[in-house]
Amino acid sequence: MKREIPLMIVFVAGLFMAVQFFVPHATSEYIYEFVMEWTIIIGIFALALGIWSFIKVAASKIQRRSENWQYSIVALAGLAGMIIFALPWFGGLESYMFRSFFNNVMIPLHATMFSLLAFFIASAAFRAFRAHSALATVLLLSALIVMLRFNPYMGPLGDIDADIASWILNVPNLAAKRAIIIGIGLGIVATALKVILGIERTYMGKD
Repeated sequence: MKREIPLMIVFVAGLFMAVQFFVPHATSEYIYEFVMEWTIIIGIFALALGIWSFIKVAASKIQRRSENWQYSIVALAGLAGMIIFALPWFGGLESYMFRSFFNNVMIPLHATMFSLLAFFIASAAFRAFRAHSALATVLLLSALIVMLRFNPYMGPLGDIDADIASWILNVPNLAAKRAIIIGIGLGIVATALKVILGIERTYMGKD
């Protein structure tokens, strides 16, 4: 029963969520909204679990003096500071310290991460766009045409390039995106059926 009850709950919940989509009734919609509200509760527990896991991993690094363990102290101090300064006694989310940490630490960190990501993307594009085959050559030329449409010094060629770039984005690129979305949708349906039918049980942990 330890494994059968969770599988039964998943089966009933998954089957109901699939069937209610095709039942246009007020009762069905009410139950659907009621069930969806539980996802907020689950999200709160997931957040608490994530915080606990983060604290546990950071504390373990500090205790074992792992490589760069000093950063774990900074991370824990930052977590504690953001939580404390967000309490109502310190002004809540609009307190001076909370906004200062957010505006002067979090936002620059996000900007730094996105800046580093741009270099990784450029490096990956350089390796992918090498014209070592016919398909890679087509990809390279398409990328150049799309990027050149943002160049203000193209002159009269800018309008022609913009038309070609728009065609590339709206015809072959959009067709590829739709194919990928269809594939993702089919994968989601297949995975959902495996979970509902009890074939996929990794969410239950180790056997």
